[in-house]
Amino acid sequence: MAAITAPQGGNGLGDRIYQRLADIPTWVLWMLVVVWTIPSFSLFVNSFRNRDAQRNDAFWNILNERDATVENYSDVLSAGSTNDLTDSIITSAAISVPATIIPIAFAAFAAYGFAWIDFKGRKWLFIATVSLLAIPLQVALIPLLRLYIGGAHLTLPFTDKTMTFLPDIDLAGDPAAVWLTHTGFAMPFAIFLLHNYISQLPKEVFESARIDGADHFTTFWRLVVPLSVPALASFAIFQFLWTWNDYLIANTMLDAQSSVPTTVRIANLAGDFDNTDHLLTAAAFVQAFVPLVVFFSMQRFFVRGLLAGSVKG
Repeated sequence: MAAITAPQGGNGLGDRIYQRLADIPTWVLWMLVVVWTIPSFSLFVNSFRNRDAQRNDAFWNILNERDATVENYSDVLSAGSTNDLTDSIITSAAISVPATIIPIAFAAFAAYGFAWIDFKGRKWLFIATVSLLAIPLQVALIPLLRLYIGGAHLTLPFTDKTMTFLPDIDLAGDPAAVWLTHTGFAMPFAIFLLHNYISQLPKEVFESARIDGADHFTTFWRLVVPLSVPALASFAIFQFLWTWNDYLIANTMLDAQSSVPTTVRIANLAGDFDNTDHLLTAAAFVQAFVPLVVFFSMQRFFVRGLLAGSVKG
């Protein structure tokens, strides 16, 4: 394992964390990696075993029994199979990609405005926005579902008139209902994370841009976005993993007749009387492949994006 090198200069929270990590012996880190990996490794080995082998023997005996097979993966990836996950993977992508891109776009604009645009009530509006993190997701799902199906209407008192705030958009069973819900609940955290990063960008950069005649949009697009790539990538990882692995929202918003994401499909794989429960391990690794690719391709930005917005100390 490569040695962890603390960044040069500064004494903020991020620097102190790097220094503490650098002081940890390498063998301790390797031990943590091994302990953390054993459960996942056992599931991976069992994904190559049939139903009887999974139920009757430990995973480490696969070499003695020589019963390894790829039938589990073939079953969950075959187009003609009743356990095929292909459509569910496409549905998961159709939910996760918009639910990741849209919050990043809106939250980055909002974070820039809260950080560098002076307007009346900015502080209290930012506090109110971040306070939305305290709202439990679970209590809002049914009201949101009713909103998507029937719209929002208010009957005016002492009259027969009805005021419509949101018409019936008929999103019952539509994947759009899922990614809209994810987008709404991701915005407070996204604004908070990106604001912490953008607010610490050098003030001189923005002053120079204003002197050169750049408006706010030009400053945001030409300066803030390129400088904020680590923070944007960090949130993208968080949001994509959350939406890809979500079960509750998808199970609430989608009906049985619609195409469901992989999490809901895998939960139903066991079937009646657990006849296909041996496919769960293979299906889980198929489902985990995409988030692993996303994480490892963007991990170099991950820690930088999180610690760059840490409290100065």
